[in-house]
Amino acid sequence: MHKFDTITFETAHSIGVLTLNRPEFHNAMNQKCLSECTAVLELIKNDDAIRVVIIKGAGEKAFTAGADLHEFAAYGPTEARKANEAWLGFFNAIEALPKPVIAQVRGHAPGGGTELSLCCDFVICSTDAKFRLAEINIGVIPGAGAGVRLTRWMGRLKAKEILMLGDVISGEDAVLCGLANECVSVDSLDDKVQELADKLTKKPPLALAAAKSVVNVASEYPIEVALEQQLEEFLKLFSSEDQKEGMNAFLEKREANFKGR
Repeated sequence: MHKFDTITFETAHSIGVLTLNRPEFHNAMNQKCLSECTAVLELIKNDDAIRVVIIKGAGEKAFTAGADLHEFAAYGPTEARKANEAWLGFFNAIEALPKPVIAQVRGHAPGGGTELSLCCDFVICSTDAKFRLAEINIGVIPGAGAGVRLTRWMGRLKAKEILMLGDVISGEDAVLCGLANECVSVDSLDDKVQELADKLTKKPPLALAAAKSVVNVASEYPIEVALEQQLEEFLKLFSSEDQKEGMNAFLEKREANFKGR
C-alpha cells in the first residue's frame, strides 16, 4: 500500500482503488487531498499493470462532501482561483487518464462530490446516495466544470434545474437523469463495482482508451472534429497486437488474451 495522509491507494488484480480517507470530515477534499489524488493519477497513468481505477470514500456516510469549506470560506477571488485550479487539475487528469475510472458513490456526495462523479467514466451508487449541487445556497456556483458538463450531457433545462434549485438527487433519480449508471443496495455496492471492474480488466486496454477518448471529444468538440478523432483512434488500433489477438481469438472461438500493446 502506498502511504498518503488524506487518501489510501491499493492495487490488486489490475485494479487500483483510490479511497478518500477523511471520514471525520465526510471525506471533504482540502488542497492536500487534491494534490495527493492528482499524484496518484500520475502514478496510475505510468503503471501498465493497472487497467481500471475505482474512486470511493472511506466510511459509511459519504463519498465526499466536496470542497473543505474551512479553506474556502476565507478566500477572495485570487485565492479561489488558485484553489480551483487544483480541482480542475484533478478532474482533467481523470478525464485524460487512458483507463476507465469508476466512481463508487455511497452516502452524501454534494458539491465537489457530484462534480467528481461527473468526471468519471462509470458511476455506480447505492440507494442511500445523495447527489447535490447546492452551491447556489451559499452564494456561489460550482467552480470546477459541473455547469458545463451538465449542460452538454443533460441539456439546458435539466442543468438549470439542478444548479438553480440545489435539490438533493437520490441514487434512483441519479440513474434516471443520467448522473449514474446503476443504483444498487448498500450491501451489494462493493460486489457490483468489483464485478464491473473485473469485467473491464478483461477488455483490451488500448481499445478502452480509444473509446474513452472518442466519447470525451464527441461531448466537447464539433461533430466534424469528433468524427475525425474517432477515425484516427479506429485506425491506430489496427497497428496493435491486441487488435490481431482479439480478431484471431474471435475467429478461433477462444478467449482473447489482451496485453495492452
